[in-house]
Amino acid sequence: MSHAPSARPHFANTETPPWWQDGRNLALLAAAGFSLKAIFVKLAYAAGPVDAITLLALRMLLALPAFIWLVYKAGGTRLSSGDWLGMLLLGLVGYYLSSLFDFIGLQTISAGLERLILFTYPTLVLLMEAVWRRKPIGARVWLGMGLTYLGLLAAFWHDLIHTQASLAVLIGAGWVFLSSLSYSVYYLGTGRYVQRMGAMRLAGLSGSLACGFVLAHFAATRPLASLAQLAPAIWGWSLAMALFSTVLPIWLAARAVAALGASKAAAMGTIGPVLTIVFGWFILSEPFSWAQLLGLALVLGGVSWISRSKQ
Repeated sequence: MSHAPSARPHFANTETPPWWQDGRNLALLAAAGFSLKAIFVKLAYAAGPVDAITLLALRMLLALPAFIWLVYKAGGTRLSSGDWLGMLLLGLVGYYLSSLFDFIGLQTISAGLERLILFTYPTLVLLMEAVWRRKPIGARVWLGMGLTYLGLLAAFWHDLIHTQASLAVLIGAGWVFLSSLSYSVYYLGTGRYVQRMGAMRLAGLSGSLACGFVLAHFAATRPLASLAQLAPAIWGWSLAMALFSTVLPIWLAARAVAALGASKAAAMGTIGPVLTIVFGWFILSEPFSWAQLLGLALVLGGVSWISRSKQ
């Protein structure tokens, strides 16, 4: 006896769109989110008087619930005391010190220069690994580093010719370089834990602990009442930074790595400096120059050359 097809509801229209399942799209969206961070910081500074630690505290305060959610969502086994110590150190050098140095530097340099300096972290990771493992660096890698830092000099020149505060630019760039150095230490440290914990749990734990460091720093140096005196626009840009440039891109990047693998996802992230410079032109009206474009091309080319040489 034959049966008529059951009248089962059709859910095809509610399925995840194909473009959302493509790891390349996820990686590009993550890069765009990370690229907007410097833009949001500059907009918050322009919205009213606010210092770096206060702005960073707002970002972390608003991002903390999402970091906790990442830990809950990832699950996992109970951590040992050694694992907790490692997470504390990663939170300290990564999301806390790296972000603090970055926010201080962004007070005096352009968003485009900031992004290019941060993008040099693969060269710092390579140098640290070479020193730690006592492994010589090949000529091709040295060539890539030379191109990268030549590009940084061109980007420096761009900022210097568009300001009368040359010393402030140099100091700000120094702070952002310290940020890149701190992130490089964090990046090296994640290699010990990411395979055991997973990227999502690692980001959630280190981010949550970093929030604790930042908020403790703020509470020790600023009155809590000062938060209520901030302009509403500063709160708005901080919320945008926490959502679109902290939590969402971390989640998207984790999904992209799962879909593409770490190397391919990282390669897609090379679009980040380009996006930051373009956002700076259109949103912040930052000045344009051929020196900046030359610096961008050299930095991207140098980092890409290093990545291919290592492979």
